[in-house]
Amino acid sequence: MGNFRPTPPCDLETGPLKARPPPPPSPHFHPPAPQSWFSWLVPLIFAANIAMFVYTMAYNDCPAHENKDDCLFHKYLGRFSFQPFKENALLGPSSNTLIKLGGLEKKLVVEGGEGWRLLSCMWLHVGVVHLAANMLSLLFIGIRLEQEFGFVRIGVLYLLAGFGGSLLSALHAKSTVSCAALFSLVIIIAINLAVGFLPGVDNSAHIGGFISGFLLGFILLVRPQFGYVSRRYIPPGYEIKRKPRHKCYQYLYGIIAIVLLIVGYAYGSYELFTGQKTF
Repeated sequence: MGNFRPTPPCDLETGPLKARPPPPPSPHFHPPAPQSWFSWLVPLIFAANIAMFVYTMAYNDCPAHENKDDCLFHKYLGRFSFQPFKENALLGPSSNTLIKLGGLEKKLVVEGGEGWRLLSCMWLHVGVVHLAANMLSLLFIGIRLEQEFGFVRIGVLYLLAGFGGSLLSALHAKSTVSCAALFSLVIIIAINLAVGFLPGVDNSAHIGGFISGFLLGFILLVRPQFGYVSRRYIPPGYEIKRKPRHKCYQYLYGIIAIVLLIVGYAYGSYELFTGQKTF
């Protein structure tokens, strides 16, 4: 007997039936590549800080209140010259000038009802050294963050972190005027903390701003997990299994950060304005 081959099924009109092709693979949808935001807020903050420092030095007018020979570089800077080195080692104005322009003074905040100083002090700097350290961190980090996450998140982050720094600074107020700032990068943080050990700069503002900014990062600077596709990028009629926007630990970190910030701000404000420690 020879080899027997089964006859393929046959249609009387069309002939032998052909095997059906495999179904097409399920469509894969990908969101468009994220586009960088145009950074304008951080440069604006940078320009505002520089302009405020120039105005501070003009208002300070060292030669008008001190011996001209004691004012640093008065021959070249005139009214913009710096206070004597023994008074301000960071090349800047006097403490009285900073207080008049909104520097953070606990007594004025609590007893004088000038709570606005918790925000106004963010725009003041003790001197050129302090200003340069802060602006380096702002430019090298802030612009990239704004391009990545947009001006709204970065603006909120800057203000809330600055407020947190001011709050901690007021709670640990010393005899010097405090100017709060926001720091994000470890190397720049180290530079600023080193500057904070110099006279006239309160490190509590630096540390408080860093802690607040660190926690706010878990809330404001969180990207969707890899593979997440928003429903708006899926055509009508398609039903696919989608990944959640964030992973579980991202939600957990965000919740913890929110709780810590609320408790920290509430406790700090209560202790500052009542003078009572709950712990």
